[in-house]
Amino acid sequence: MPEKNQILEHRGDGGSIRIADEVVGIIAGLAATEVPGVAGMSGGLVSGVAEILGRKNFNKGVKVEVGEKEAAVDLYIIVEYGVRIPDVAGEIQANVKRAIESMTGLTVVEVNIHVQGVVFPQPEVKEEEHRVR
Repeated sequence: MPEKNQILEHRGDGGSIRIADEVVGIIAGLAATEVPGVAGMSGGLVSGVAEILGRKNFNKGVKVEVGEKEAAVDLYIIVEYGVRIPDVAGEIQANVKRAIESMTGLTVVEVNIHVQGVVFPQPEVKEEEHRVR
């Protein structure tokens, strides 16, 4: 019987392979942030404002349910202003499904995208001219 938060796959007489749910979550988060238009993953709503976790914390903003042969993923993302959200979401779904299936051998049954916010471009900050030379 697999331990909690682990999947177990039997590979004949060679033994078993265990992959932690967190590993599947990291794969999904990394695959999602590779898609152009994704500003970052969301850690949830804090006082009505989505908290951006950036690109280094790949397991945050990801919820996975993993069985022995299948996985379902929920991703909480923040997109860049100006992108077409359905296109970005579709690319994320395809990229996450491809990454998890190729790296783990699991069948991804669904990838749900939850858009938690939009990041606006930051205006360029010009260096102040020196008044005295």
